[in-house]
Amino acid sequence: MIVKLRGLVRAFIEFVVLLFQRRQVIWELAKRDVVQKYVGSRVGLLWTVIHPLSLIFIFWFVFGFGLKAQPVDDVPFSVWLTAGMAAWFAFSEILAESTIMIVANPHLIKKIRFPSQILPVVKIVSSFINHLIFLSLLIVLLLLYRVPITFFALQVIYYYFCLTMLALGISWLTSSVNVFVRDVGQFVQLFLQITFWATPIVWNLDIMPVKVQNILRLNPMCYVVNGYRQAFIYHEPFWLNLREGLHFWTITLFFLVLGALVFRRLKPHFPDIL
Repeated sequence: MIVKLRGLVRAFIEFVVLLFQRRQVIWELAKRDVVQKYVGSRVGLLWTVIHPLSLIFIFWFVFGFGLKAQPVDDVPFSVWLTAGMAAWFAFSEILAESTIMIVANPHLIKKIRFPSQILPVVKIVSSFINHLIFLSLLIVLLLLYRVPITFFALQVIYYYFCLTMLALGISWLTSSVNVFVRDVGQFVQLFLQITFWATPIVWNLDIMPVKVQNILRLNPMCYVVNGYRQAFIYHEPFWLNLREGLHFWTITLFFLVLGALVFRRLKPHFPDIL
């Protein structure tokens, strides 16, 4: 049992170390992914601004104007909403697009010795531009509404790392299984739609009964979404939520190890299926 466990740990470490060794390949593929996404478009990279801006406007109009949502903790609803959406849409974009990246790149997978586990990492790098746009819009709103920006805003680096690690672990699992069961991609889309409404993005967790709050906090993205608001709005240090942090990293490390091992196990069969 101990020998087998050591073998699994060694396999996981080798799997992750390869990511660092192929960092230049990851960077080049990420740049190509961004270019291909907007190739042939007259507007080009401006879509990276139009998409998040339109999403923020739609949700603000529906909940802030249509349903007359009130300020949350004396913070304008649009600011509070944008902070949560910035975290969620970074996570959902990485997970949704990473799930289909193996199937979408058979020409790379069939190359001898191509490290296919880097493809979800490529999506993390290429999607970072959209996340920066979201954060820029959030900062503009903070300035417009005169919400102070403090040193605690730098904590967004930690929380972004949290969401990328969670997305990476799940993506290794879903992208590898999706090669054999193509319904996985559709399931992930459905899962993200359901989880969006189960995460305190457009509603405040504090309005729920305590028992319901405890159940909803099991969702690891609850920790990240609340963390973005703590960084930009409430100015609270992340170590105040030690219990939630331990819960988050327990789930995240589970998915990282499980995803890496499943991917490693299924990887040799990818060329035959594709």
